[in-house]
Amino acid sequence: MHTPSSSSSSSGKTRPTDSGFAYTRAFFESLVDIALAHAAKLGASDASAEVSEGCGLSVSVRNGELENVERNRDKSLGVTVYLGTRHGNASTSDFSQAAIHQTVQAAYDIARFTAEDPFASLPDLADIVPPDQRERDLDLFFPWALTSEEGARIALECEAAALSTDKRITNSEGAGVSAQQSHFFSANTHGFRGGYASSRHSLSVSPIAGEGDGMQRDAWYSSMRHPAQLASPQAIGRYAAERALSRLNARKIATTECPVLFESPLAAGLLGGFVQAVSGGSLYRKSSFLLDSLGKQVFPKHIDLTEDPFVLRGKGSSPFDGEGVRVQARKVVEGGRVQGYFLGSYSARKLGMRTTGNAGGSHNLVFSSRLTRPGDDLDAMLQKLGTGLFVTELMGQGVNYVTGDYSRGASGFWVEKGRIAYPVHEITIAGNMRSMLKGIEAVGADAYNYGAKTVGSILINRMKIAGS
Repeated sequence: MHTPSSSSSSSGKTRPTDSGFAYTRAFFESLVDIALAHAAKLGASDASAEVSEGCGLSVSVRNGELENVERNRDKSLGVTVYLGTRHGNASTSDFSQAAIHQTVQAAYDIARFTAEDPFASLPDLADIVPPDQRERDLDLFFPWALTSEEGARIALECEAAALSTDKRITNSEGAGVSAQQSHFFSANTHGFRGGYASSRHSLSVSPIAGEGDGMQRDAWYSSMRHPAQLASPQAIGRYAAERALSRLNARKIATTECPVLFESPLAAGLLGGFVQAVSGGSLYRKSSFLLDSLGKQVFPKHIDLTEDPFVLRGKGSSPFDGEGVRVQARKVVEGGRVQGYFLGSYSARKLGMRTTGNAGGSHNLVFSSRLTRPGDDLDAMLQKLGTGLFVTELMGQGVNYVTGDYSRGASGFWVEKGRIAYPVHEITIAGNMRSMLKGIEAVGADAYNYGAKTVGSILINRMKIAGS
């Protein structure tokens, strides 16, 4: 683990040059121990506590001038106290012992007057990650000592690259660079103790093409744990500009029904819809269109979905989940059949099942098709689309996860005989998520990583398009 090397003072603070953090892990451990000890003194049957710190720098520019420089530093200690089947939560940003005692007392008092919930308790002892797996090094922490001057220079380079791509790039909504890092430590009375540091850095730009009513904007970005792995400012700027230029002279199309190809970043959103539908909260509340889908055919037989928490530098990597439960690589969908849900301890108990180690979210999902070949890039996917709609932007939140009904504002390109004919805008695409998932005909080799999800472009056999 790339944990910060530091020398601590009696206050637990480190020298700023050590890692950028103000507090050491050892100090965090002492705070958690104070919280748990006080919970026990008050008579709690169980307790958990977590302390964290995050810090970073964000710089934005617009039209060649510095617009904003923001430094952030946040800290928090949260505690959950259990009194049998009652529990209460409280948090503080004050790390003094008196404040921690007050926070534990507040959680205790809340628990005293909270209704009993037989499903609310710490994770089962058998599910806690073993001690030898808690410190697994997943290469997640790469602090970036970015100065405001350097951040401004990088953002200005990115925006300048976009503006100089073509004289039809007439304006900019700005460019920004962000360097963020955090660390935490948590423990509970079932024996879990663990924590780690992580980082996430990004660079983005949003240029505008054209003038007047014909203006079109687009954007692109790069996000990585290691700053050296970010795409170059010039590459991001040029690509964002090319995307904006490609949307000029967009037109409406007549209402129709046709195949739809989702660009890979948007395909990650479709995958996110599936994940939400088979996650514990949606399932036990019966607010999902995929109730009782375990073992059932939800996708075509050529579709697989894997989860791997142990990808080095992965954006969804972790040696344990948000409750300190063990995680593991698994097949979520195999041959189109759902093999597992996404559950934390609480939702698993509500469903009469066992936690899958997904308290806090999914871990590095990869969505794939057994029919995909290495040469199935975007051009190949357009050939598979034939004549239909290639969607590159979605607007609105028109997804009903109870019924699966799907309706989103969209823009993109009309494709004829496998070639882009012209850009389109001001349309709506509609369908039902259940039939959309079953109607996936192909997944591209143009894999894109969006947070904890990696997926190529997705071709759906048929959707309704509402146009002019």
